Amino acid sequence: MNTEPSSAGPEPASLQRIALSLQYEGSSFCGWQRQRNGRSVQAVLEDAIAQLDPHRPVQTFAAGRTDAGVHAAGQVVHFDCSGPIPARKWAPALNGRLPSTIRVRESVARPLDWHACYSATYRRYRYTIHNGRRPNLFLSPWSWHRYQHRLDASRMRDALNTMLGLHDFSAFMKAGSRRAHARTTVQEVLVERQGDLLRVEIQASGFLYGMVRLLMAQLVAVGEHRLSVAAFERRWREQRRHEVKEAAPATGLCLLRAGYAEPIFTKAGWYDCQPWFFLAESDPPPDPPSTPG
Repeated sequence: MNTEPSSAGPEPASLQRIALSLQYEGSSFCGWQRQRNGRSVQAVLEDAIAQLDPHRPVQTFAAGRTDAGVHAAGQVVHFDCSGPIPARKWAPALNGRLPSTIRVRESVARPLDWHACYSATYRRYRYTIHNGRRPNLFLSPWSWHRYQHRLDASRMRDALNTMLGLHDFSAFMKAGSRRAHARTTVQEVLVERQGDLLRVEIQASGFLYGMVRLLMAQLVAVGEHRLSVAAFERRWREQRRHEVKEAAPATGLCLLRAGYAEPIFTKAGWYDCQPWFFLAESDPPPDPPSTPG
């Protein structure tokens, strides 16, 4: 997911490691990771850090590598610096140099052997679906508008529950991944409806390349009764990647947070930082036709 830190010699005594709780609106970026062609969150953040600590090469490491268009409410990033800025002052200093689509909620000092990616025990993603019949301009940048049928949240929940535990999820991994295997542990799942909005949350030890968007498209098919829960489970258990032919849009996906063995940030600066608004039903779509299974 991220490049291993180098095993160089002893670090200067003044070196400090800074951890950031980071938010970004992903639609204007090609993803987290720096790329040759495209504006990445990593490149913009590193440029801002370099303005404040120009005497040291800047390299950032993130808990999760989000793809193009994917948002983050509680991404965790670390970098090393040698300047005089206190850890807690990095957040306001960076916010004064970052675009409005990136915000640092909190900055703290960490030991030099702590790593934003490798020290993480879980990542949690939220996918938001707008299930009302009429479009809503203010929801469209943050959700997937599915208006054809009223989604069956109970069936979607049953389908997700089959994924709990350590499994091979090759069926939900995009081509081009450099991972040696497709095993990961799904720790918690949640499907909740509030009016016309559905939130789906998945917490795992790690995620495969494109995993959440691929499984969300399958999950919506379950909720619309186009795919049975049993067929959903067969697809991932039997690694039927050829049957997973579409991915959900990036707009609905948000990296909610990454977790660690001990608290890193205050709860206000890190936990559930994507607002959740209630949208009452006004004109719900029709119930889907019943299907077996």
